[in-house]
Amino acid sequence: MSDFKREKLEREAKKNWDMFYKRNSTHFFKDRHWITREFPELLQNVSQIDARNPVLLEVGCGVGNTVYPLLEENPNMFIYACDFSPRAIEFVKANSEYTETRCVAFVCDITSENLTDTVGHDSVDFVTLIFVLSSITPEKMSSVLKNIYNVLKPGGCIFFRDYGLYDHAMLRFGYGHKIAENFYARQDGTRAYYFSEEKLAKLASDTGYDIKEIRSVQRETVNRKEDICVPRLFVQAKLSKPCIATYTDLSPPQT
Repeated sequence: MSDFKREKLEREAKKNWDMFYKRNSTHFFKDRHWITREFPELLQNVSQIDARNPVLLEVGCGVGNTVYPLLEENPNMFIYACDFSPRAIEFVKANSEYTETRCVAFVCDITSENLTDTVGHDSVDFVTLIFVLSSITPEKMSSVLKNIYNVLKPGGCIFFRDYGLYDHAMLRFGYGHKIAENFYARQDGTRAYYFSEEKLAKLASDTGYDIKEIRSVQRETVNRKEDICVPRLFVQAKLSKPCIATYTDLSPPQT
C-alpha cells in the first residue's frame, strides 16, 4: 500500500467509522452478554471496591453493545462511555435506557485527547477495551494505554479482547489491503490490527501495567446464510495498574 493511501486512511479514520455507523445504525454488532462470563470481576460484590458503586470506562463504546448489558447486569455500576464517532455517541444517548445518573457518554479521540478532561484522574475501577485497540495505528497504541492509565485507579483493571494473529478475517484480506505488519484496511476504510500475545504483553509492560492474564481464545462464528462455521481467534487479557504507579509521563501526544 502506498504512503499516500496509508496517510489518507489515518486522516479519515474518524470519518470512516462515522460513516460505518450511518450505514449500519445499531444493527451491526450484537450485544455482548458474554462479557461478564469472560470477566466475572465486573459482577463482583461492590463492597470489594473502594467506592460504594464501581465505576467503569468503556473505551470505543460504539452504539452501546457493552454498556447496556453491563448496566442491566450490575445495577450498582456507573459507566463512562466514549467513542470518537459522534454518530455512535448519538445512538448511545438515544437509547431509552440512557440516563446520566448511571452513564455519561462523550466523544473522545483517545489517541490525542485527554480522558481526564471528562473522567477524574485515578477514578475508574475498570476499563473495557473490546475490539478497539486493533482499529488504531500501531504507532499510537502506547499513547492510548497511557491515556487510560491516567484515569484508572491504582489496582484497577483493563479487560481486553481483540483480534488475534492469523484470525480467519486476517487470512481473507487480498492484495492491496495490507497497511503494515499485521495491520489491514477493510473495504470501507476501517482498519484492523491482529495481535499476538507477545505484542500485547510488550505494549502493556512498556506502559506500566501488570499483566494478570493474557491468552488466546478460539471461537466459531456461524454463517447461517451460507451454512458454514468460521473459526475465529482472539487475544484476551486482564491488565492492572500497579498500586504504586511506575509510569510518570502519561500525557498522550497532541497531534
